[in-house]
Amino acid sequence: MWALSLVMAVCAGLAGGLAVLRNPGVRRAKTLFAGARVDLRGQVAGWATVRIFLERRREWLCAPVAALLAVLGQSVLPLLAGAVAVPLVRRWMRRRVQRSERERAADAVTALCGAVVGELRAGREPGQALAVAWRRTGAPGVSESAVAAAARFGGDVPDALRQAATGPGLDGLAGVAACWRVAVDGGAGLAAGLTRLESAQRAERRRRDELRAQLAGAWSTVVVLALLPVVGLGLGAALGADPLRVLLHSPGGLACLVTGGLLEAAGLFWAARIVRAGEAE
Repeated sequence: MWALSLVMAVCAGLAGGLAVLRNPGVRRAKTLFAGARVDLRGQVAGWATVRIFLERRREWLCAPVAALLAVLGQSVLPLLAGAVAVPLVRRWMRRRVQRSERERAADAVTALCGAVVGELRAGREPGQALAVAWRRTGAPGVSESAVAAAARFGGDVPDALRQAATGPGLDGLAGVAACWRVAVDGGAGLAAGLTRLESAQRAERRRRDELRAQLAGAWSTVVVLALLPVVGLGLGAALGADPLRVLLHSPGGLACLVTGGLLEAAGLFWAARIVRAGEAE
């Protein structure tokens, strides 16, 4: 009897499930929810695209700022200034990215020296040690076939290293090539030479970081001085003086705006030149 009841319950459950699945309202609800999920995914993808665009094209943030100033000041001059600022900001950001890439490449060369020394002390042959260390660290922007293949198949490793050293930030590979040439021709210890080269590169990195930390105060002063005119405009607007109308719609204001902009640009250029000279030294 209980078996018959169980079979009837299972059949009733299946029938109810089929009825629900065949219900047009349920299918319509599923379609709507599926559409909502698609719309949500589309919105997320759209925001992700915008975020990636802003990360890669941050210089275009000057455009909405210029548009806002143009609306507030009722003038096209901020739009022209924004159009000029976009390529300048792009150039500045590109230089920052290139400097960061050079530093990453130099760090990769330092790590390569340490990895090769570790493989040599573990008992590997120089060619095998370089190939394994190159696969583990790898200098950015350098093809593995240029150096690791030469080391793996007995090619001219110093020549491959010197060719790879022409890339930005890869000057340390020329030192690795010199150590390799001395070790092959003169029988000197390759591990000892790479250890000294690694120590020298780490010392150079520490010196650069210390110098950058010391120059951070100078850069902060430059930024504060550059923002003082903006603060003055904000104070004038808060006091009801309407500085944008005076600067953008009167001959005296336009003369003051052009003169102040030129002096501001000259001051920033001179300060940046002083700081760059300190970094170069």
